[in-house]
Order: sequence, then structure tokens, then C-alpha cells
Amino acid sequence: MGYLTDRKRAVGKGSAHSGTEHHWYMQVSSVGLALLIPTFVFYFGSALGGTHEEVLATFSRPFPAILTALVLVVGLQHFRRGAQMMIEDYMRGSARKAAIMVTICLSYTLMGAGLFALAKIAL
Repeated sequence: MGYLTDRKRAVGKGSAHSGTEHHWYMQVSSVGLALLIPTFVFYFGSALGGTHEEVLATFSRPFPAILTALVLVVGLQHFRRGAQMMIEDYMRGSARKAAIMVTICLSYTLMGAGLFALAKIAL
């Protein structure tokens, strides 16, 4: 017969049983964004103010296009998880569920639109 204390039952489990995984995802995506964003700002800043052809030439090259796609995907996933965590902490009831669904739909819509626009530019 095993004796489990309250602490033993709680180790590694939050209320949703995925708190540690969520925390590590947010930490890793934060570090990734800390490396991606300055590089993206450099390429975006160099294209800013250029003619239409210059901007197309910049973002049709592989590295700026892949960098932009990574910033879109990682940034919006980070936004989705952070906003969902904030909503779960501060809202209750059906408004909470609706706000989470709106946040998820918004992040995936923005991600899809951004990747579509990038594909149109890069291809």
C-alpha cells in the first residue's frame, strides 16, 4: 500500500496538469523571440521606406522570408498562449470560454493572413 501525501500528489501538476509544460513553452518561445525580433527589425527597417520593387526584392530572398515566417508563427503562438493564460486567470464562466475562442481564432487568422501575404511576396 502506497502512502501519498498531498505534496506528492501535487508535484508536477497544476490545476490543468500542464502548468510546467506551458511555463517551459513560454520560456523557450521568449528566448526565441528575443533572438528573432532584433534580426527581423533589422531586415524590416532596411526595407521600410523603399520602393515597392525594393521591398519585394528584400522579402523574396530566402532568409528574410523564413525569418518573417518564424516571427509570425512563434510570435502569434506566444501571444495566444499568454493571452489565454491571462484570460483563464481573470475571467470566469461563459465569457471566459468565448474570450479564449476569440483569442485563438484571432491568432490563427492573423498567422494565416500573414503567411499568405508573405507567400504572395516571396513566390
